[in-house]
Amino acid sequence: MTDSPQIPDLSRLFRLDGRHAVVVGGGSGIGQAAALALAAHGARVTIADRDTGAADATVALADSAGATAGGGELTAYPLDVLDPASVERAVTDLGDVDVLVVTPAVNVRKRLLDYTREEFDRVVALNLGAAFELTRAFGRGMAERGRGSIIGFSSIRSLTTEPGQGVYAMTKAGLVMYLRTLAAELGPSGVRVNAVAPGVVDTPLTAPIKAQEAWYAAYADKSILGRWGRPEELAGAVVYLASDAASYVTGSVIFVDGGWTANDGRFVPPS
Repeated sequence: MTDSPQIPDLSRLFRLDGRHAVVVGGGSGIGQAAALALAAHGARVTIADRDTGAADATVALADSAGATAGGGELTAYPLDVLDPASVERAVTDLGDVDVLVVTPAVNVRKRLLDYTREEFDRVVALNLGAAFELTRAFGRGMAERGRGSIIGFSSIRSLTTEPGQGVYAMTKAGLVMYLRTLAAELGPSGVRVNAVAPGVVDTPLTAPIKAQEAWYAAYADKSILGRWGRPEELAGAVVYLASDAASYVTGSVIFVDGGWTANDGRFVPPS
């Protein structure tokens, strides 16, 4: 007679008690929402951001956002992701890290023939180069300890593009393949690696679009839900991928885009 399989406590699948999460770019936008949500589910969260004032502001939101009520805590840490020495110093300073969330990105909206090499290098350096440095630096410790979850932020632009989005789209598509390769290489060591791909979300990065009414409305209409996303609507995907609820999920991309990538336009019959 074989023993029955042990069923885990399903009420705690999303709990992160005792885990240390580092959210890079947690001072604003999606990173801020992710940091607060991870803390609300019990994690000890380090908000690593070049803008220390913004990181401190996120910490100040903890009580009102319910983060501390969930048993978690938040602290700020200054980090320049474009400085490899700063990244290595963070690995030493922050100790064991169970969850790494990488959100920083930049976009220079220009047609490819108008791009300068300096602009190209700037977008690639942050969107791909910084992710490369961060995930390698923190991933080593995770692999040595035999556990961890790395979550990178791609975009709907990894699948669909438009004039003026070429270099940004290239980096977001490249990030997906980089994270999938990292998942394949770190999986045997117990480390999971996944990506979240947002649609159009109301953040500082998309402020130039929001400022133009026609452009803003066109992007809202492209979503099946007929609106832009909010930063907190990405937080659930991050908590999921960080938690034991996603213990068999690696090398995946979760699209949180209001149906953007599923929708190829609507047919409206003539009246």
